[in-house]
Amino acid sequence: MQPANGPELPNNGATAQPQGVAAAVSSADDDRRERHDRRHRVWWSVVYGSFNPRRRRTSRRLLEARYHSLDWHDAHLLAVAIGILLLSAADALMTIRLLDIGADEVNPIMEAVVYRSAAVFATVKMTLTGLGVMVMVMLARYRFMRVIRVDVVMYAVLIAYSALLTYEFWMLRKLIDPSDVLNL
Repeated sequence: MQPANGPELPNNGATAQPQGVAAAVSSADDDRRERHDRRHRVWWSVVYGSFNPRRRRTSRRLLEARYHSLDWHDAHLLAVAIGILLLSAADALMTIRLLDIGADEVNPIMEAVVYRSAAVFATVKMTLTGLGVMVMVMLARYRFMRVIRVDVVMYAVLIAYSALLTYEFWMLRKLIDPSDVLNL
């Protein structure tokens, strides 16, 4: 408080602080504004941030037991998910072709569907595979059975589908008579 008859000091936003402290704060703000604005270096930030992530420790989520959904996933998961879905569609087509020439379905769940209609079989197979892939992508950072990460399981599924298609091509080659191919 100032006496009523004394000179009034100017109000520079720091009335509760002594004048020396307010002057030091305002000079620090001026120095800060003079620096180069990092927000204008967009491409440098993208490149630098891609190779030098901020987190220096492992993710906190690896130790958590609760489920946390993410809205941003690694880019390689898109390629793996599309690969699984494409190989699943190829597997459905190869299965229908092999059943036409005399093979048997060994999967008991799909056996109940495959002999009814090819369209129903393909729809059920792609729906189940698509839902499984979506769940695996959502849980990609978690560990399956607390041992192996789910994104590694996705790679294993991709390799398993590749091996299955290789086996189906081998079966197709064994079951088709070469004279049938020439008479088409």
